[in-house]
Amino acid sequence: MDPGRQAMINGSKPPRKDRDRDVTAPRYDASNRIARPFRPPPAKGHLANATNRYLTQDQQSEQFVADEDKFVLKQAKKKADIRVREQRAKPIDHLAFGLRFIDSDRDAFDDDEDDVEINLPAPEAVLQSLNDAQLKELEEDIRSYHTLEANAMNREYWTALLALCIDRRQKLKPQGPEGRAVTSVASDVDRILGPKTLEQLEALEKQINAKLQSNEPIDTDYWEALLKSLFVYKAKARLKKVCAAIKEARVEILRKRDPETAKALEESDGFSGTVPQLASGATTKPMVRSTGPTVAPQPSSSAAPPGTARFASAGNEDFSLATKALYDREVARGVSEGEEIFAAEEAVPGIQKPLWADKYRPRKPRYFNRVLMGYEWNKYNQTHYDHDNPPPKVVQGYRFNIFYPDLIDKTKAPTFKIIREHGRRKGESFAPAGKEDTCLIRFIAGPPYEDIAFRIVDREWDYSAKKERGFRSSFDKGILQLHFQFKKIYYRK
Repeated sequence: MDPGRQAMINGSKPPRKDRDRDVTAPRYDASNRIARPFRPPPAKGHLANATNRYLTQDQQSEQFVADEDKFVLKQAKKKADIRVREQRAKPIDHLAFGLRFIDSDRDAFDDDEDDVEINLPAPEAVLQSLNDAQLKELEEDIRSYHTLEANAMNREYWTALLALCIDRRQKLKPQGPEGRAVTSVASDVDRILGPKTLEQLEALEKQINAKLQSNEPIDTDYWEALLKSLFVYKAKARLKKVCAAIKEARVEILRKRDPETAKALEESDGFSGTVPQLASGATTKPMVRSTGPTVAPQPSSSAAPPGTARFASAGNEDFSLATKALYDREVARGVSEGEEIFAAEEAVPGIQKPLWADKYRPRKPRYFNRVLMGYEWNKYNQTHYDHDNPPPKVVQGYRFNIFYPDLIDKTKAPTFKIIREHGRRKGESFAPAGKEDTCLIRFIAGPPYEDIAFRIVDREWDYSAKKERGFRSSFDKGILQLHFQFKKIYYRK
């Protein structure tokens, strides 16, 4: 018991120094005292840092706009990568895809191991392959990238391309009197300015400006036109510098994977000499990259309908009048919103000469197929995208229309079957994370038609009876129609 309390019970005063203390007051205990901890005063710079954490409304608005620009630029680069990988790229996509190898602001998760093996057309070759209308569209796309880009080297790249694009458009227009000053000596200008480095061109620019500002009697029109040419050659020198960095980065990546290919790339200029040609309509390329041999397009004798120029006209294709009538009628229906023309034709595996080849001339059926594209608004896409900046489109289904008007045995309808390579079964997946498996769909008919196959996304089909998402498999009036969409996957907690 406490000595003080025992003394109070015994009737004596507690043995304390303060003998006049009120016994009903709280007891003082030196070993159990609660005190406020000591905190040193904040430094002078600490108050300034704390103040900087709180932004004004204008600063918050600027920060929001900057973050939004970064997001839009990131999505534009992603879409360009997807279109290049799927062989449906626009000119701006080829230009943006090459820059990815030296882009320090790029997200490493957006890279693909096979990107380094994709042939890149030279930026100047891309500009040379376009007409005035295409150059005008490309100029607007370049300005968008130039406005959003914050990286110094990337901005230098887009600045150079913008200057060359404008110059190319000027050269395609009828030449006016102001351009005649250097026309007669254009070859001499190219011979003098072409080999010079960027530093030498900048020094020459200073000399020309000094000459124009002097009081010497000179041909002002000539020197001003020469100054404009010098501006274009400076853009070419800047572009050459960036392209050299792209080539070096690609060679460094290939050295770890394929030293022979890296050596061949190092000895070349780093770019392919050919530019992939766009079909009439930017959205007419197949959405699924073909991994097998495809049927090479050949020019037809008559002009193809809009959006169908890339449909193959093989030597053994069916050119009968009945087929042409069915084909033209299907083409006249066009492509609705959310659809794109699909022609990812593949070589039929294990094909052999049919038994009836000696009796009937084998021919390949014509077709007009569509792929259904759309957005998947799952939880992730709802969080990271909106309707102004939608996610990349994905394949949602197919509509096959294959024409067999001259089938010998009309009592047996053509059929189809799914072929999964490498022993993969239905429901199994060998694809890496973030990608989808593909399979072959093979259409089989009797004489005189050969089998034909296409590569499609391997997902479960939706057999519901709804009008828009219905499954249709029919053969009527010489047309085999197979329409289906994939099942939507709903994730529930």
